[in-house]
Amino acid sequence: MEKDNFDVKKTIIISILVLLGFIITIDLAYIYYEANFDQFALPSFCTISDLIDCDGVARTTEAQFFGVPLAYWGMFLYCFIIMLLCVDFLKKIPFLKFLEVFKNKFHYIASLGIISFTISMILLCVSLFGIHKLCIMCAITYVINLFIGIFAVMGIEGGFIGAIKQSWFDFVDALKPLPYRVAFIIVMIAACGFLSWTYTSATFSPALKAQKNIGEFINSKTNKYAIEGNVLGSEDKKAVVIDVYSDYLCPMCAVFNKMIHKAAKDFKNVRIEHHSLPLDLECNKYLQQPFHNGSCVAARYAEAAHIQGKFWEVNSLFFDEKPDTEEKVVEILEKSKFGLDMEKLKKDAHSEEVEAAIQKDIDYAAKNMNLGTPLMRVGKDFEMGIPHGGYPELKKWIIKHGGKQKRLF
Repeated sequence: MEKDNFDVKKTIIISILVLLGFIITIDLAYIYYEANFDQFALPSFCTISDLIDCDGVARTTEAQFFGVPLAYWGMFLYCFIIMLLCVDFLKKIPFLKFLEVFKNKFHYIASLGIISFTISMILLCVSLFGIHKLCIMCAITYVINLFIGIFAVMGIEGGFIGAIKQSWFDFVDALKPLPYRVAFIIVMIAACGFLSWTYTSATFSPALKAQKNIGEFINSKTNKYAIEGNVLGSEDKKAVVIDVYSDYLCPMCAVFNKMIHKAAKDFKNVRIEHHSLPLDLECNKYLQQPFHNGSCVAARYAEAAHIQGKFWEVNSLFFDEKPDTEEKVVEILEKSKFGLDMEKLKKDAHSEEVEAAIQKDIDYAAKNMNLGTPLMRVGKDFEMGIPHGGYPELKKWIIKHGGKQKRLF
């Protein structure tokens, strides 16, 4: 009788913790949806600063596992624990008789609690040291998972190790009957099929889909599509002209630069024309505070390289090396094999002609209220940033504006 009372108390406490965790994961699922699928959504209540930013965490690829948002995994965990808490009642129902394989529910709950807490600590390290953002609501569930494990393990011989061992022995015993073994295999095949679909399609994770679509351009250290000279794409006067505005210290601009080089190879009637938009107070009067210090210097030398017919190779080199001082710019150009006249290049980089060209591009972008990078334009149609769908979406945008892809055969 005393053991029964103790088990009842444990059940009540764990039920409260599980209910609290389930409510939080529902809220996290809502935050995840708004952060990833509602462009007009306001910041959530737990987005407070650059560090404490639930929305920011939700938009990363780390917020999913096999294409399924972590919030959904949490909901599944808590639903499974609720089932375990009620298993003694459920297995009395005729069509749920198979639940009799769950013989030591608190052992399983203790095992799930400590395993989920261990995973939670890994996620916490990823948040703090990987993406440098913290989701407070997620952190609360980490603590809840720990306490679920602590209360469940009370009274179990051998503590957590004993709980995990018993859970494993029960699992092996449950698979001994052939019907259960077959059922388990079918369930695993179905689960693997579902997870394969969620991961490959990335239906529930825009961040994962974007990574898949631009992974080739992020992971490569150099631009394998880089060309030489001043013309990127078709020289036909009737070609679709895509004006690209970028900053040499903008990380996404470096990725976008590789994408547009590939686009120039994939389309037969498209030409890319570059415009400097350095987000640097040194030459950009429209900024309110320092940002990409040194990007003006790189822009000047890139424009000077244009005079010598060496623009695009210098452009790609700057994105690869990211020089932020004139000394670094000159050093990497001297080491290059572009055949530049360095004395002329230095003189041109500080000329009124080059300065005027850069200011013209900056003024145009500011006039049209577009001071972000990367930025692309066809006529008066602007698009800022890398397309969410990555390169496939960029191709659709180009086709929409008249681009025609080269035939493979």
